[in-house]
Amino acid sequence: MEPRWAQTGRAGPDDDEWGQQPPPSSLFLQLPSNATLRFRGNVAKAWGAGLGDGEPPGTPQERDGEEAGDQESVPLKRLPLCMAEKRRLRFQEQQAAWKWSRWERWQVGRRRLRGQVGGALLYAQMWRDSLHHIGVNSSCLQYDPSVRGLVSYFTYLLDLLSGTGFMELTHLFYGYYQNSAVDFVGFSYNIPLAYLLSMLGYFSVCLLWIVRRAVHLLKRSLVSENGALSTYSNKVFAGWDFCLAPGTAVHMKHTSLRYELRMDLEEQTLRRLMAQRSRAQRVALYGLRGALNLLVGALLGAAFYCVYRATEYSQQSQQDTGPGQQGLALGLLVAYLPSIVITAANQLLPLAFGLLVRLERYPLSLEIRLTLLRTVFLRLSSLVVLLLSLWTQITCHGDPEADSCQPCGYNHQQHPCWETSVGREMYKLLVFDLLVVLLVLLLVEFPRKLLVTHGPAPLARLWGQQEFLVPPNVLDLVYGQTVCWVGAAFSPLLPLLNSAKFVLLFYLKKLTLFSNCRPANRTFRASSSSFFFLLVLLLGLAIAWVPLLYSVFVLQPSHACGPFRGEPTMWSTLSAAIETLPHVAREFLEFVGSLAFAVPLFLLLCILMFYLMALAHSYSRLVKELKGQLRLEGRDKVFLVTQITELS
Repeated sequence: MEPRWAQTGRAGPDDDEWGQQPPPSSLFLQLPSNATLRFRGNVAKAWGAGLGDGEPPGTPQERDGEEAGDQESVPLKRLPLCMAEKRRLRFQEQQAAWKWSRWERWQVGRRRLRGQVGGALLYAQMWRDSLHHIGVNSSCLQYDPSVRGLVSYFTYLLDLLSGTGFMELTHLFYGYYQNSAVDFVGFSYNIPLAYLLSMLGYFSVCLLWIVRRAVHLLKRSLVSENGALSTYSNKVFAGWDFCLAPGTAVHMKHTSLRYELRMDLEEQTLRRLMAQRSRAQRVALYGLRGALNLLVGALLGAAFYCVYRATEYSQQSQQDTGPGQQGLALGLLVAYLPSIVITAANQLLPLAFGLLVRLERYPLSLEIRLTLLRTVFLRLSSLVVLLLSLWTQITCHGDPEADSCQPCGYNHQQHPCWETSVGREMYKLLVFDLLVVLLVLLLVEFPRKLLVTHGPAPLARLWGQQEFLVPPNVLDLVYGQTVCWVGAAFSPLLPLLNSAKFVLLFYLKKLTLFSNCRPANRTFRASSSSFFFLLVLLLGLAIAWVPLLYSVFVLQPSHACGPFRGEPTMWSTLSAAIETLPHVAREFLEFVGSLAFAVPLFLLLCILMFYLMALAHSYSRLVKELKGQLRLEGRDKVFLVTQITELS
């Protein structure tokens, strides 16, 4: 091996000495005082201390190793040597490669990869102006959510709970996935196309399953809710389950039958009183109901306005201050402000609805249904308001010519990766919902159970043991699933997290049911409630379809992240994939998407729908005739019993 001074072209080893030149800056970097300043970042720059000009970071030994590696990585064909010498050097490299450790091989590969990446970046820098001329602004390609320098533990905790920082670069969010293809042996896996098809397939399967289940339960509810099967005699003589063992189950069945009979009697009494009311009483009652409905509307409007303002303030505050600059408590409060407002509205307003509906003097069953409808409207509309607030920020209130949206087609300054921003909000709603359940269980339900069981008797009688109400708990599940659907398109792993959350909630609810609660006095018919909750779930899925279709067909994807970067819309990926298919398959798909196929299909579906409507109408007439025959049979029985009584 030649000495280092010979390889560098110097005349002799004396040229390596300092001579009249000042000592190299690497000597100052070895000083303990300067070595500590290298880890102080901006503070060191303020004091006028830092790394030497032109010196790369790292120790001198590391830089020497990198320089040696760069010299060793020069191809042999570029060296001015004869062929025999090149063969000898190549043989020596192969022999030495077998002696390298895994760490040395990784270091050499890393240096080569860094050189290739540097060349690619220089090549992209050369084309930067050209890309600007063809319509892609360089500022739209800037997206780096990771924090540089030393990061505190609380910053990582804040990022984990709020989905910011390093969490944005994980498989959980949309921005992690690349717009590339993975090549296998004879097969190329197109990541953007797979992302789009998986997303549409997931939503389509959910839609088909819910529709199928809802139709099945609708048939059952129409039969079980028939008035002929809900008479007093049916409950008295056929409502008891003789398979029940003595104990708590018998008491619960007694309570359920007693409640159903009381509810039927109250409804009959209210109908009789409504028929006996005068015109003035009816006008006063309708006026009271109108005023209470206006109050309910005002409460809903105030809740929606608070959600809208909280979302705007949270997004703007996070943009102005930056991640990790507000402290853990204040940062979590600002990040979770929309989730806090939505959860507070979902917990407090149903209590107010329950108090107001009693003043409207509806039948007992109608009170329950009306309260549930108002609660469902509140929860689903809160999500709609949250999405609307995000839409106004991303699209500049729907004005693409605005100053903030004109360079990139969306508000890149506030939402550099707007898909991740939407998924992050749904992720925070999911996490905060789980945290609220845990806090209520630990801080409300268990202390209430202890206070009622071991506390003073007057206070225990005043508060009472908590009831386990089935409809609100089922609505919580429906709301959580709707949140999952809304965020599934922008956070692909959110359904997996939601499934784990539901498993955990099942065991938590089971624990609190058997430990802290008692059965509810006011039950809800399972036959009608199952169909009602599936209908609400279908409505939640319809709400989730709206942002999905709008994002796929209309909204401009982010230029700096995600598998659809650089595309005008997400649907363009599928159109480009269709163009690569064979001619016959492409012609078939184009025919399926044309009006020549859609119009006959629509007419065929209309004919099928009219046929089914006529069939249902004939069946309903048959059912009415059978009901009339049953009423006649009942009159015949009454007549025969009367005749037997008179003859006896």
